[in-house]
Amino acid sequence: MKALKRSEINAAIKATEDFIKSFKFALPPFVAWTPKEWHNKGEECVEIRDNMLGWDVTDFGLGSFAQTGLTLITLRNGNQHDPKYPKVYAEKLMVMSDGQACPMHFHWQKTEDIINRGGGTLMMELWNSAPDGSLDRGSPVRVSQDGVALTLAPGMVLTLMPGESVTVTKGIYHSFWAQGRVMIGEVSERNDDNADNRFLHPLARFPSIDEDEPPYRLLCGEYPSARD
Repeated sequence: MKALKRSEINAAIKATEDFIKSFKFALPPFVAWTPKEWHNKGEECVEIRDNMLGWDVTDFGLGSFAQTGLTLITLRNGNQHDPKYPKVYAEKLMVMSDGQACPMHFHWQKTEDIINRGGGTLMMELWNSAPDGSLDRGSPVRVSQDGVALTLAPGMVLTLMPGESVTVTKGIYHSFWAQGRVMIGEVSERNDDNADNRFLHPLARFPSIDEDEPPYRLLCGEYPSARD
């Protein structure tokens, strides 16, 4: 697995912050906490830690962030494994640059709405999954686009303009990419990025990191333990 440079992560986060601000989309306070501030946070922030809220920048271990990469913020999330968290839903905000793609994958447990919140055009390729985990190349894919039922040919590419969304149910393979810079929303059942992603070709959901400079923001898997 190739390492993603911390400098690339920092640059992606800064660019994402600016892009989101251009839409006047306000983010929760924890998204702006610095690494120094995180080291002073106690048990009151355990929900953020346990449910991996906050920044998530990945190149899926491929070493080509500009082509296969995604910058995400988990804004809210329940927990499939801990009943003390009652939320049964999750929400993410994602940003992709022109030409970036998210690899083909499906979710074992999560149904989600993928939403073009603004900017360019979001393209999404859709397939059913076969029992052995491969692409089902024969059966039509049934989705809902903003409440309208669609039946798509296998592998069809759906175009989402700003304001449009599609519901992707469990087991449907999907890959998406940006034409222009796009702000993407995700509203879903509880999210578990450690166990609920099935990539068509084995990939790393979280990158290894080359620490070529100090972090600007901590990623959602990097928070220090609660201060005593």
